[in-house]
Amino acid sequence: MKKRLQKLTMLMFNRKAYDRARSIYRAALLGATIAAFAVVPAFAADPLSAINKLSEFIFSIIKAVGIIIAGWGVVQFGMSIQSHDPSQRTQGILCVLGGLLIFFAKEILDLITGG
Repeated sequence: MKKRLQKLTMLMFNRKAYDRARSIYRAALLGATIAAFAVVPAFAADPLSAINKLSEFIFSIIKAVGIIIAGWGVVQFGMSIQSHDPSQRTQGILCVLGGLLIFFAKEILDLITGG
């Protein structure tokens, strides 16, 4: 407590320290004023539209991944027919079915939730 009082009295009676504190105060006040007046209003008509757009974007990425997985399953199935490998054939069929399930995930969720 005594050190704080000493610093405060030094600040009050030392001209250089007073000028430095005053310039810091002015700079902070100028920065706060600029920040207050530089606010750009966002005219959002519907706040849920941004969330819906993000949801559509994410589901389109999921659909693309589903198509890629289904395509890879078709390639595996074709290679299994060529090499007569039944385990690879099963894996290819499961990959195709999994890719289609991922592709239609949004529609399945809409059917389950009733939306």
